[in-house]
Amino acid sequence: MIDWLFSPLLDFGFMRRALVAGLALSLVAPPLGVFLTLRGMSLVGDAMAHAVLPGVAVGFLLAGFSLPAMSFGGLLAGLLVAGLAGSVSRLTGHREDSAIASFYLISLAAGVMLISMRGSSVDLTHVLFGSILAVNGTALWLIVSVSSLTLIVLAAIFRILVVECLDPLFLRGQGIRGGAVHGLFLGLMVLNLTAGFQTLGTLMAVGLMMLPATAARFWSKRLEGLMGLAIAIGMASSVGGLLLSYHAGLPSGPCIILLAGVIYLLSALFGRYHSVFARWRRRVQPMLPPDAHG
Repeated sequence: MIDWLFSPLLDFGFMRRALVAGLALSLVAPPLGVFLTLRGMSLVGDAMAHAVLPGVAVGFLLAGFSLPAMSFGGLLAGLLVAGLAGSVSRLTGHREDSAIASFYLISLAAGVMLISMRGSSVDLTHVLFGSILAVNGTALWLIVSVSSLTLIVLAAIFRILVVECLDPLFLRGQGIRGGAVHGLFLGLMVLNLTAGFQTLGTLMAVGLMMLPATAARFWSKRLEGLMGLAIAIGMASSVGGLLLSYHAGLPSGPCIILLAGVIYLLSALFGRYHSVFARWRRRVQPMLPPDAHG
């Protein structure tokens, strides 16, 4: 068992780089997912993950598989979509999530079209689904740098983010612009999705952000508990998914996301709060005699 767990990580450099990349993303993406669920914006993360695709495609067309060019293009595209969606929401009165969903569909189609114009189906698959085992030194430094910057910014605006999620009117009464906080949060989300596309692809990068966060909600009601559990689930999924992909010869990105999905399903069935088991227990307890509640 010890050899099964540690041998791949000790013997192969690509496995160690993949492990560090997965752990770095797992440290910051799940807390962002927790805030997205608190804001009722769970699907916005998925939409923004697709929104970066046109920028990644333009970077690919201009420089090939150049990570800096593709990442910079993805960041600009994600920020542009977020800005356009916010502008449409303010000017028309439509909900922001509806505007983001509309722009994400446009972005996804445009990105696939741009990559198909020059690249092959292999290139398209690499961009859409990523390859964490192919992470090189440049990609690793980018991921670690983005994760470190995100941690610093989240620590600096943590209290404001919490208040903005729970009581935006109080924040406005204190003279703090909620729109600026919201924009900064969306920027952090786009930055992390851009960093994650190299490892998990644009289609699955949001999985490491949302699945641990939604699974944690079945086990805790406190914010610090949600974040701690979400990070632990993300890290366990990254490590377990990498080992599973290595030993079973399966794609690494899908293994990581599917393992996080299994944890989510188990949490939905047996979690402490709002799970199937918890609801069944609440229904059964009133039927038991008083001494059976124990």
